[in-house]
Amino acid sequence: MPFRDSSYLTLYENGGNQVQPLILTSHGRYVWSDQPFKYSIRDGVLHIEDALAEINTAKVGSSLADAYRFAQKAFFPVEGLLPPVEFFEKPQWNTWIELQYNQNQKDILEYARGIIRNGLPAGIIMIDDTWQEDYGKWVFHPGRFPDPKAMCDELHRMGFKVMLWVTPFVSMDQYEICVRVGDGFLKKEGTGTYPVYWWNGYSASIDFSSEQGYRWFDEELGRLVDEFGVDGFKFDAGDFNLFPSDAISAGGMTAWEYCAAFAGFGEKYPYNEFRAAWKSGGKPLVQRLHDKGHSWQALNALIPEMMAANLNGYWFCAPDMIGGGSFASFLPGCVIDSDLVVRSAQVHALMPMMQFSVAPWRILDKEHLDAVLEAVRIRDRFLDRIVSLMHKASVSGEPVVAPLEFWFPHQGLAEVKNQFMLGPDVMVAPMTEPGTVRTVALPRGKWLSDDGVIYEGGQDITVEVPLERIPYFYAVQ
Repeated sequence: MPFRDSSYLTLYENGGNQVQPLILTSHGRYVWSDQPFKYSIRDGVLHIEDALAEINTAKVGSSLADAYRFAQKAFFPVEGLLPPVEFFEKPQWNTWIELQYNQNQKDILEYARGIIRNGLPAGIIMIDDTWQEDYGKWVFHPGRFPDPKAMCDELHRMGFKVMLWVTPFVSMDQYEICVRVGDGFLKKEGTGTYPVYWWNGYSASIDFSSEQGYRWFDEELGRLVDEFGVDGFKFDAGDFNLFPSDAISAGGMTAWEYCAAFAGFGEKYPYNEFRAAWKSGGKPLVQRLHDKGHSWQALNALIPEMMAANLNGYWFCAPDMIGGGSFASFLPGCVIDSDLVVRSAQVHALMPMMQFSVAPWRILDKEHLDAVLEAVRIRDRFLDRIVSLMHKASVSGEPVVAPLEFWFPHQGLAEVKNQFMLGPDVMVAPMTEPGTVRTVALPRGKWLSDDGVIYEGGQDITVEVPLERIPYFYAVQ
């Protein structure tokens, strides 16, 4: 979104991202189906193809907001629940980029101390892949974690909540585990357990429609909570393409149903994070957009993707990691664009959540680190609003981040993709291109900018955006 002529998409894939079988138009029409379909727009006409279920469509008003509100209430109603407020109140910290495949107790604690030492707030810390001894052997690696309970206790004393990365995969050479789980894995006709290929090789995959598989995985995670005080889990690998089309499950699941079952499993752990979803809009699940590179092109994708996620009911969503989520961009010798890191932090700052992974104090000079710290301070000033909007979303279904077209229909703003509304009366226009000058599209009315200037709306204005500034505007009655 927004859709353009020649747009094409298949909902039989989720590309590592959040999916909802929903199309909305700015003139009040919605399209919904309970199963995947393909669609394209050609010469101004929407074409639906290969639908597996009935296509439900109607014109229910005259605006994007009309179409959204009808569809939200009809197809992904609110549950009145939201994730723990720690996800919104403080930046999140993910150890992936700094430690990669060498997650270890010493460096995790040093990363956490670096956060505090550099004037950044403690929040949720997510310990990523290789904290465990093996895939499926969900115990702290004894060589890298000499005393994991002491580590978790120390992180808690510092003010962090602790989450661990997990997947539904079990290494197939973990024979004892494979025997214990038994029929709790996906099967392949005539061969038993399916050797599923994913980015770290071939593994068995837990069948969440099997009571045996579900119970085993739940017991493993529950043990980590009970023994070490772990607060929750980052649930990775719900991608459709990781469910083989010929896989056999106890419940006869499709790839998208498997993705939804994985998310349903994670709901029982309030501290959760997912990067792939199917029809999970409206649920109290924390989402994160798929990994982005360290580039201005990737930064430009954050705002439209976050607006689309919110219009699909994924309100409790974080953009990707600040500066990009690819560790290869931050290895020694790589060229790092410091301005890009700052502008990325500024885009995150007034979103529902912001998540760091690369340590900004390692890669930035003082000027750029100070600008990142200022972005966090600006977020602090908006915390009451952000938390209030998250609460409201959980009971009313209103999006937290929305396109200008949602609140100001039919003013020629549908194509604006580098600004967003934070609630109905705050417009945010961060820098998403190199430089210090940008154009801002103002809806009709009067707008009070962050630097105290009042503008008459219904026009485009040009504003100066020095490194430390996040342009935002209040609607003035």
